[in-house]
Amino acid sequence: MAMRTGFDKIELHLVRILHTLITERSVSRAALKLELSQPAVSAHLRRLRELTGDMLLVRSGNGMVPTPVALELEAPAAELLRQADRLFGRQQSSRGFDPASSDLVVRVAASDYLDPLFLPELVTWIKRSAPGMSLELLPLTAEFDVQRRLADAAVDLVIGNWLEPPEDLHLGRLLTDEVVCLVAQDHPAVRNPRSWTVARYLACEHVAPTPLHAGSGAQGVIDAHLASLGLRRNVTVRSAHFGQIPHMVADSLLVLTTGRQFCQRYVGQLPVKIVRCPVAVPPMSYYQLWHDRTHLSPAYRWFREQVREVARSLVTRKEMTR
Repeated sequence: MAMRTGFDKIELHLVRILHTLITERSVSRAALKLELSQPAVSAHLRRLRELTGDMLLVRSGNGMVPTPVALELEAPAAELLRQADRLFGRQQSSRGFDPASSDLVVRVAASDYLDPLFLPELVTWIKRSAPGMSLELLPLTAEFDVQRRLADAAVDLVIGNWLEPPEDLHLGRLLTDEVVCLVAQDHPAVRNPRSWTVARYLACEHVAPTPLHAGSGAQGVIDAHLASLGLRRNVTVRSAHFGQIPHMVADSLLVLTTGRQFCQRYVGQLPVKIVRCPVAVPPMSYYQLWHDRTHLSPAYRWFREQVREVARSLVTRKEMTR
């Protein structure tokens, strides 16, 4: 009975993580190969250590080396993965995926922080290649439980930016964007760039999106970074309607701090200018996140590839117009 209980705790995905950790001999390299976050892989390693009763990987100098037990497990793990591929991979690959004839419904939760043209471009891109596919685009709000909604199939993909992406999910980086400030074209930061100091920046009135984390003390990416530096800005407007914020900026002294990709779309359309952010803020990283249940599906894999290509095309287009 005890052996059965232990067996029930082992998942094929966990075997794949075990094999990848042993062959890569690095949590970070395994995370990249598995398209998981490093904290998620570290959590899986802890679970594997509990199941095997062995450390599996131990520190050696600047790297990690497998233990004798791990080396013994490498071949059986590889064989198990090969047999699993024989069971499921051949059938899946022969079935394939034809976007032109697909009537799949894909549910995507996304913030509009990345680029105001991203979702419209994605819809155009998908309908061009898969005219029968249906898309349901949902807002990514503070009440949205990313892990649970992906697990229970309420959504199939989540697109957004996080300082630390949620653990235990697959992720693909879409783009990294410089953090800048968007202000009205007659803002003091434009008229007198030399006076645009950290102190002036913090004292200005700021507009910020509603944080994507629930709770009265929740902070967005920018405010969380400022807090880590012991700084705090003067946020006087918070809005869940991110796409409307540039219009608020254009007719006020409000300052919006976000990615250049988003801001650039409004320069020329509105009386606004992009200025540097006086505080050194790490670039914003945008990801797409998905669950194990859709990870190996040819249809959803194709869809994720389209999301990645749309993000890349927008960046390329922006660089060509600079």
